[in-house]
Amino acid sequence: MSKKRLLALVMITALLLGSLSAVTAQDDVTIQLMGWSSSPAENDALQAQVDAFEAANPNVTVDLQLIPEYETTVQAAFASGDGPDVFYVDSSRLPDYVDAGVIAPAEDNLEAPEGFYPALLDIFTIDGTLYCPPKDFSTMTLQYNIDAFDAAGLEYPTADWTWEDLRAAAEALTTDDMVGLVVPPNLERVLPFMYQAGGSVLNEDNSEVTFNSEENLAAMEFILGMFEDGIAAFPADVDAGWGGEALGKETVAMAMEGNWVIQFMQDTYPDVNWGVAEMPAGSAGEATMAFTVCYGVSANTEHPEEAWSLVNSLTNEEGAAAVAAAGFGVMPTRESAAEAWLAARGEEFQPFVAGADYSHRWQLPVGFAEFTDAFNNAFREAAAGNLTAEEVLEDASEVGEEVLSRS
Repeated sequence: MSKKRLLALVMITALLLGSLSAVTAQDDVTIQLMGWSSSPAENDALQAQVDAFEAANPNVTVDLQLIPEYETTVQAAFASGDGPDVFYVDSSRLPDYVDAGVIAPAEDNLEAPEGFYPALLDIFTIDGTLYCPPKDFSTMTLQYNIDAFDAAGLEYPTADWTWEDLRAAAEALTTDDMVGLVVPPNLERVLPFMYQAGGSVLNEDNSEVTFNSEENLAAMEFILGMFEDGIAAFPADVDAGWGGEALGKETVAMAMEGNWVIQFMQDTYPDVNWGVAEMPAGSAGEATMAFTVCYGVSANTEHPEEAWSLVNSLTNEEGAAAVAAAGFGVMPTRESAAEAWLAARGEEFQPFVAGADYSHRWQLPVGFAEFTDAFNNAFREAAAGNLTAEEVLEDASEVGEEVLSRS
């Protein structure tokens, strides 16, 4: 382990040991925390937080299970009646866990909930009930190749950019060897533009599909227009598996990814000169996506007091400070730790933090995976010239309405 990583872990441990509250139970208990495996550095940092919790609560042992095939494993565990006490919940999966009745409401169990970003708490609130505190989060920004902008004589993107600025830059930056903008064929990469235009997927109570709208049509026509003119492309079209790889290979001038791209670029493409800006604004203003995970507590845990104590130790002010001190791509979910995260990562990544104030949830109701798949498939066909923007919205909306009719 490097001295830098060791120092970070020491800082995390010191932060947590200084303020963790011991649970009151005296019997020795073991609780299981299950999540997916991340980078070795992030796994080590989480282990340090768990170690600190155990030191402050000597009667509690935490069985930390970080596994590659997480979703399959955790679903099987709950199906067998042997689910973990505490578990990761991706925001997109929360409706499924609530519908299955396996996640306990947070109610009054959270420590200082007012310190979280309000938008993140909203993501984990369904029908007025907050189910779990956010673990960490990422927002989507615009990443750009600085050298390409310099070569084209263009000003770098700013927080004042609009769709027109994005299109003009993509056009100017497209060459025989580089495409202006990479757009993964996924709904979550298109939704920011729809929200920027004032569009939506469903009405407020999720009872009606509102996807086939003039606002969403404007967003689709804008994006597909760039594909038609050859100034936007899918990652596969530029010899890449995702937007970050395309940016790293310098086959595109601009990409749209979350802050997971930071560590990837620094580790894999350290010589590429790149920058970050907020997403451009549309006719209805700013919008981006928030990708976040929470710590859920099982509705059937035999040790709720210890489970919530662990969750609070991982997400309270000290837990957020520990995430910030570790300096990874993911951001702490409390506003108090934002500056510490920027100090660890770099002030140039401020656009990721700024997006927290106007981010939208990546979350659809139970069963809407069919809708997402339908849109993604239609989007690919439209980019190839086989469908119109109107047909994309119509096809996806029909699937969404069918899903709602079965609920």
